[in-house]
Amino acid sequence: MSLCKREETLAKAANTLLICCGATAREVLAIVDANGLDHMRVESLPAGLHNTPRLIPDRVRDKIRANRDLYERILVLYSDCGTGGLLQKVLDEEGVESIAGAHCYEMYAGARAFAEITDEEIGCFFLTDYLTQHFDRLVYQGLGLDRHPELRDSYFVNYKKVLYLAQRDDAGLRARAAEAAERLGLPLEIRQTGFGHYSDFLKRHAQKP
Repeated sequence: MSLCKREETLAKAANTLLICCGATAREVLAIVDANGLDHMRVESLPAGLHNTPRLIPDRVRDKIRANRDLYERILVLYSDCGTGGLLQKVLDEEGVESIAGAHCYEMYAGARAFAEITDEEIGCFFLTDYLTQHFDRLVYQGLGLDRHPELRDSYFVNYKKVLYLAQRDDAGLRARAAEAAERLGLPLEIRQTGFGHYSDFLKRHAQKP
């Protein structure tokens, strides 16, 4: 079977495409599997795009256009993610619905709970399961602290704590979060959020188009 034919066959079996960030793909797949949403197929874009959010809108547009003829419905599970409204402009132009919101931290915690968190303490450095698991590469090395550890206090002078929004109840990840907080010189708080608005959004769109 040719690659093109295979894509068409997959799309007919799964008539809804979910476009998400690589940093949330595991959770999105878990929700799809747990709820028997076998008519939904998940495709993710590289998590590293968050380092260059200006690129996210065009990459999402490309993914939409490459799959528009293969699926009856396309849903985007990106929030604004630092694009300054440009991603929403693309979604409006393409006629595609998204989960909305500011970023994945708000989606995991829930909009109201996240607002309460930031009202209580604005100086939170947030971790998710993904960021905790890849802390060395994305944060420590990403900020150059492996080469210049003396920069830590300058980078994090205005932070008061590390807040780990945990999707899974995993002792290994909790230990990694504690190690990450220690390396940043900040106290750690853990809140078990589960999948938050991601789960709500997919359940709301569970019915086949």
